[in-house]
Amino acid sequence: MSCSSSEDIPEQCKELFTQDGVLLKASIGRPISDLNSIGMLCIVQNGDGTKCIEWRPNDLITIDSDTQDQEWAVVHTIGRRQRTLSGNMTSDYAAARARIVRIPLDELKTFKVTRNSQQMQFTTKPGIWQNTFYFQHGNAEIFVAYLKNHVKTAKTRHDRNTYVVVEPNNESQVLNRSFAELDIFTENTTDVVWNLVSNFKQRPYETTMEAFSKLTDIVYYGNEGLNGKRDVSEEVADLLTRSMSALEDATTASRAEEYEVISVKPTLPPRPCIPRGTPLSTEKWEGLQDTDGRILEVDGVKQLIFRGGVAHSIRHSVWKYLLDYYPWSATSSELRALQKRKTEEYFSMKLQWRSITDKQESRFSEYRERKSLVEKDVNRTDRTHPFYSGDNNPNLIVLQDILMTYVMYNFDLGYVQGMSDILAPLLLLLGNEVDSFWCFAGFMERIASNFDMDQAGMKQQLLNLQQLLTFASPELAKHLASKDSGNMYFCFRWLLVWFKREFSHRDIMRLWEVLWTGLPCANFHLFICVAILDAEKDVLISGDYGFTEILKHVNDLSMCLDVDKILSTAEGIYHQVISAPHLTDQVRVILGMPITKVEPVAKETDNGKPDMEEVTLEYNGLQISVVTQTVWALLA
Repeated sequence: MSCSSSEDIPEQCKELFTQDGVLLKASIGRPISDLNSIGMLCIVQNGDGTKCIEWRPNDLITIDSDTQDQEWAVVHTIGRRQRTLSGNMTSDYAAARARIVRIPLDELKTFKVTRNSQQMQFTTKPGIWQNTFYFQHGNAEIFVAYLKNHVKTAKTRHDRNTYVVVEPNNESQVLNRSFAELDIFTENTTDVVWNLVSNFKQRPYETTMEAFSKLTDIVYYGNEGLNGKRDVSEEVADLLTRSMSALEDATTASRAEEYEVISVKPTLPPRPCIPRGTPLSTEKWEGLQDTDGRILEVDGVKQLIFRGGVAHSIRHSVWKYLLDYYPWSATSSELRALQKRKTEEYFSMKLQWRSITDKQESRFSEYRERKSLVEKDVNRTDRTHPFYSGDNNPNLIVLQDILMTYVMYNFDLGYVQGMSDILAPLLLLLGNEVDSFWCFAGFMERIASNFDMDQAGMKQQLLNLQQLLTFASPELAKHLASKDSGNMYFCFRWLLVWFKREFSHRDIMRLWEVLWTGLPCANFHLFICVAILDAEKDVLISGDYGFTEILKHVNDLSMCLDVDKILSTAEGIYHQVISAPHLTDQVRVILGMPITKVEPVAKETDNGKPDMEEVTLEYNGLQISVVTQTVWALLA
């Protein structure tokens, strides 16, 4: 069943991964007008189980977002942007659907990643790249990581950026071809592969050693292959995996009468208890400035803030640096000039919307709708706090003016419900309209994807959270999945406005300034989610809560959370995760860590053989390390 039937998409087609902000750079058979269009690149599963890569133009996503499935709508505590669609909906929809690019995974032959992991090319026919996509935000490596969960791949010897898809039903032929091209064997390769594979069960130990011995030269040369010949990659890794598995099975069976066999799942190291530090004080802050006002030891400052936050008396200064309004290296005189320039720029933008006449507004529906949305949100934002309470409160006017000016500053994004929640604590602390605006703009630079119209940014974060929770707390993740909550939709509000509605103004200031440091890793806010859920794990599991009960329980945690305890727990879980010997590349990508690579280290012995060599082969997302010293000892 193809995904092409628009009315069947929600039921028949399941999105396994989505990446927004992807340009269609080239596609054979497509009109030139389609090129350089922005859209979403997806991995989807059809109703019949087949999978494909789809690129969908943004105008289709806009139409589709009005008909998203009801399960996603359950967590819309904050609504989506208003928008209008001109013309006939049916014809627009059909035209947009016709522009979808589809690449069935069972037909995919080769793909390539270039231009600093920003460009991907695909082909289903050898010799020509049929489709080229450009990732505006440089996330192609993430797409590759997820794609490799669904297809077996092998890097080519001549180009380390090119992957060949290994056909699952043709593995022995692929092995034959790989061995033949590598000239590993002097005898007939077909006979060799058949003998190796068929002898695993009969003579697992001897067969494994035979496989290792015949692959020693490849192991020695690691990922570089031999003199321009093709790399063994996953095909060889598959052979080694099966041989080692057979050997392990045989060894276990021979000892079954002697020992009890216990299956042990990977576990995390013990969680360290990391106490919180004291806030960055006025004295320390002033001591970290040189005579010209520059901030010295920026990394050290961020470490202090991450450990204990910022003393309230200097937050109005420190936040401007954390939110990229003030450059850390600027002198006092440069900051005065910057503030003067930014003030003029702010009021210039403010004048743009303030000067729109009623007649202009009546003909400007998108502006009118955004203005109406801002007014509604401002009138219900933090009205219980004294700073925003009461009728005719002047602070509400400033709040509204800043949000309307942001519409002119970033008209592509405009205003989305929830932004007033982000701005309110900033204005409360800073007081100044101009400073509040530029700090708000800096904050929005970091979380703008939370407010994407197609919600791709939020869906990606929820997916990352689900994967991180599965690694850090598999028992809880399994329970949530059994209760139709594995999608983590009940954390939607947490991520959308960075926990603003879960903490008091005082506590959210502390949490935000810690997260703004960017320490200790990318996406540390996901560890905050994991820490909260970890504290509630026993309640959720023992109560056997379903999705509705989980959503209610999570919402009831609002204003009942200890920010310092959660920060301490989150940091402890982070250290558990990064110290785990079974840390996956998938989690590494989420945390902004480099993918693991093992460099070969070898020296020759008297007989000319490598004394010791370790190389990592990758197969279906798993990595296999081979140490040739052990192999030679066994073969001796």
